[in-house]
Amino acid sequence: MNRALFSEYRSMYSSDREHPTVIRIRIRMRDLIDPDCMREAVDTTMARYPYFCVALEKDEENHWIYTDNDRPVVISRSLSGVELNSEASHYHLIAFSWQDNWIIMDVSHAMTDGTGAYEVVRTFLYYYCSRRYHAAISAEGVRLAGEEIKAEEWDDPMRMATELPAPPRVDYPATINPIAAAHLEEDTARTVYSIAVDEKEFMRFNIENDGSPATMIALLLSRAVARLYPDREDVIRITLALNQRGALGVPAAHQSLVGGVFLEYKDVMKDWPLERQATAYRGMVFAQTRDEVVLAGVASMKGINQMLMSKATDQERLGITNAIGEMTSRIVTATVSYVGKAGFRDSEDYIRDFRLWTSGAGSSLLLEVSAVGGRFTIDFIQPFSSPVYVNAFLAELEEQAIRYDLQDVMPLDLPNVRLPWTE
Repeated sequence: MNRALFSEYRSMYSSDREHPTVIRIRIRMRDLIDPDCMREAVDTTMARYPYFCVALEKDEENHWIYTDNDRPVVISRSLSGVELNSEASHYHLIAFSWQDNWIIMDVSHAMTDGTGAYEVVRTFLYYYCSRRYHAAISAEGVRLAGEEIKAEEWDDPMRMATELPAPPRVDYPATINPIAAAHLEEDTARTVYSIAVDEKEFMRFNIENDGSPATMIALLLSRAVARLYPDREDVIRITLALNQRGALGVPAAHQSLVGGVFLEYKDVMKDWPLERQATAYRGMVFAQTRDEVVLAGVASMKGINQMLMSKATDQERLGITNAIGEMTSRIVTATVSYVGKAGFRDSEDYIRDFRLWTSGAGSSLLLEVSAVGGRFTIDFIQPFSSPVYVNAFLAELEEQAIRYDLQDVMPLDLPNVRLPWTE
């Protein structure tokens, strides 16, 4: 069955070899990986997600479509994985890999977002841990093979949305550019710093200071940047990734449905106590997560995708997405993304580390936050290797007496998605 792409267009045309729009989930298990159990778990999992078992093609009007792909989803023995949408991945946009006690899942970010990727991982862990450990893993909240797949999971809600509010036209003042501000133009080694904090301790800190995990991390990062550049002229603006499913009324949709909430660290706030700053940030979140505001953001994204589809060539579409990327670099200092508590339930007994990596937008920083196994892991993803912003952020944690563990520092290794403009 062929299906036309729609919400995928912007993310797909934003992908290149240097910044592939791919979600990489890395899971370190308690024990060495059993490849037979993994093969069975992947096959059973993918039977539950037929809308991810597809290949990309173009129709006669130069529009992208999904076609059914019956070849098995690839499992490779490596930490690098395989190129997606290529022969190495059997032309799937999703693939798995493993080495020692690490399991990796790669999936095109055009196809889904963190919420959708978590659903696949939740199903996979249920089947893998059940067999690998001969354990009675709870199936509560897990999508299982053989159950009915409702239309809501398949249909693209952005394409189907009508009578959306008109998006407002806003001229945002320029934001601090992390690369230019720190003179890091020659430092192009994309790097991930992984920081862990105790979940209970950090939640207690949030409750005491009127915060929530994502808004507090955004605030601490804002304070860190403000201290680095006390004489700044440009503003500090952090984007919180926003799940649009609630406003659209489609909690089970699998597509990439991510908007953003802008948190601007205003000069008047700099001398406020932390609790008052956190309250201000939560107020900004409240104002921007009302359904009509979220749906206006959906309308803006829908308009971009319609414009991309109206263009006749890949080069025209690339020109538009490149311009959007440059604009994003001018108005966003960093993005904080938190899907929410993973809810892997009994499977978490067998997990030792959990990471979520993807490419940040332009020159901005990206903090991917995961809550698995009793701790928050903050994957501090940046387009350079310098620890200047990481050190400033860790200094904020220390000032608030938040204990942390810098687990490792690694190159940002993401597989390419093979498309005509990335070959």
